[in-house]
Amino acid sequence: MNDLATNTPAPTASSELVDLVVKGMVRGPISPELQMVIDSGDAIAKGPMVMPTPAGKATAGELVRLPQGGEEEQVVTDFLHAFLPVNRRLRELCTAWQCRPDGSPNDHSDPQYDAGIRDQLDDIHTAVSKMLRRAGKQSAPLLDYRDRLGVALERFDGGDTASLTSPLTDGYHTVWMWLHQHVLMMLGVSRAEDEALEEKLVQGSAE
Repeated sequence: MNDLATNTPAPTASSELVDLVVKGMVRGPISPELQMVIDSGDAIAKGPMVMPTPAGKATAGELVRLPQGGEEEQVVTDFLHAFLPVNRRLRELCTAWQCRPDGSPNDHSDPQYDAGIRDQLDDIHTAVSKMLRRAGKQSAPLLDYRDRLGVALERFDGGDTASLTSPLTDGYHTVWMWLHQHVLMMLGVSRAEDEALEEKLVQGSAE
């Protein structure tokens, strides 16, 4: 498994805030940098959980928003357009991993069924990895997500099969959602705009 720690810059209050907003919330010990985010009013602590405030979300958006009209913005926009149809495929795959076609829960007693889903995941991972590698040449944060998705896939193949869809771990779908959110923040795209664009792109590819 790749060790990403050696390539990860030391956290700052700004990077902690961006990470918090990308994830939506964090649970566990509060680092000094995260405490600074709380003290500034950009986050609140509720028991073991820390969540961003509206002001914190706005600040994080400003921190990561790409310069409009620049080359990196165009590269990330092109990435989003290629990513969204694959995003739909991953959502459908995660549903299939949790439920059989008849709607019954997948108890993973059918190895052939699970293997078919795993093969589809391989295709999805290959596709997104290529996109992230290309776009990452101009936008470094995307390369980090490529590495993190690779680590999550290794965990899944190593036997942590619940991590594919579990929101409680840094599993494949969770890291994928963080990537998606980070890209939207970089481009200043709302969730409503994103959903409409995905539907348009998926419908277009189906024609």
